[in-house]
Amino acid sequence: MRDPHAFTPMLEEGVRGAPPRSLTLGSDLAMNQKEIGKFSQKDAKAFPGFVEHLDKLAAAIHPLLDAPPVDIPGVTTGSLRTRLAAAKTLMPIVKCGMKLGRNIPDFYEIITAPIMKILNRWFESEPLRATLATDAVIGAMTSPHSPGSGYVLLHHVMGELEKEKGAWGYVEGGMGGVPQAIARAARSYGVDIFTEKDVGQVLVGSDGAARGVVLKDGTEIHSKVVLSNATPYVTFKNLMPQGALSPEFIKAIDQIDYTSPVTKINVAVDKLPNFLASPTPDNKPGPHHQCSIHLNCESVDVLETAYKEAMNGRPSARPMLEMTIPSVLDPTLAPPGCHVVSLFTQFTPYHIEGREWTDQDREAFADTAFDWVEQYAPGFKKSVVGRDILAPPDLERIFGLTGGNIFHGSMSLDQLYLARPLPSLSDYRSPIKGLYLCGSGGHPGGGVMGSPGWNAALTVMADLKRR
Repeated sequence: MRDPHAFTPMLEEGVRGAPPRSLTLGSDLAMNQKEIGKFSQKDAKAFPGFVEHLDKLAAAIHPLLDAPPVDIPGVTTGSLRTRLAAAKTLMPIVKCGMKLGRNIPDFYEIITAPIMKILNRWFESEPLRATLATDAVIGAMTSPHSPGSGYVLLHHVMGELEKEKGAWGYVEGGMGGVPQAIARAARSYGVDIFTEKDVGQVLVGSDGAARGVVLKDGTEIHSKVVLSNATPYVTFKNLMPQGALSPEFIKAIDQIDYTSPVTKINVAVDKLPNFLASPTPDNKPGPHHQCSIHLNCESVDVLETAYKEAMNGRPSARPMLEMTIPSVLDPTLAPPGCHVVSLFTQFTPYHIEGREWTDQDREAFADTAFDWVEQYAPGFKKSVVGRDILAPPDLERIFGLTGGNIFHGSMSLDQLYLARPLPSLSDYRSPIKGLYLCGSGGHPGGGVMGSPGWNAALTVMADLKRR
């Protein structure tokens, strides 16, 4: 568990020998107010109300996360029995509406408005507004001034960890520990799991139904149903037999937005970054080292400029940097005294002014990012012993993330709930009978929560009972 969870150092001269200011946020509300008070006493007083406001909205939409979207065809067509059965899918949205109550207009506003419209109403200090705005644009090719960015912020605060809402944590041993834990649970129930077995194609029978998969080595595995955790693009464009899907459907798949602003830089260092705003002697971690460390986030204008550069086909000259150092809490990740640093950077385009990324481009962008880190934490560049740079095309090639998008498709208003990833696919069923989507491309979208898989499994089990 990370607490505190956010640290934003300022790039400024300290006053009268004091270090530059910084903003640290965690679970302690009084401490948060003290930190915010460095920049605005008005904002410090307003912050508890803002947190309560977001918590109400996030709690209200929880029922929508772990249930498939409303079955519109079932509710509106068919026999009375069919309609009554489909009416059950209305319950989550009814519960959501009941919980929201008078807050329904506020909910509508936050999912449609630019996040800055919300933040400007609550706060006046730039460091606080910019720090909160990062959660509205993280992983998304969007600006804090873009409509719909408010929902991305809500999406990031609605989760919980160990029963603490909005908490963040690290998985011991790295993120691979999550699927390994799921695999152990599955094997305990007799599930067979095969890894390093690339699927070449979904098998489709003469009746147009899925009959299993064929691996790239030619092995055929037959089954009653197939669930795909790949992106909708990979599933329907790369894994389906020629002619199995209509041209109209393929055209719709081509129009799903997978734009990504993210270049991920994994770094090995032989000592901790020592920040001017919160110096730590003797290579010992401070509370801020366990946070998401927000660099180049002193003002929203910095984020906006970085976004506009990427939209014009250029990597940001002053990128938004989110640094995490998981080895501070998990010493299994690095040798004693050394650490692993993750830089989640924005904004970078898929193509640089219309051309492919080159190794020189990757190294140049990483150098730019490191130069900025160096300004906040002098000595960082000398501590680097290795780095791995993954631009959007690399994230696509290595991890199968179409466009490099970590959410399996943009979390924009036109690709949420009944329209995720398309209106015709929002119930996880595909045009191929027996083939289902179960990844983040389906409702409710990306994040380490498993909800799309849970909802898809419920759908599959319901369909198998009807057979």
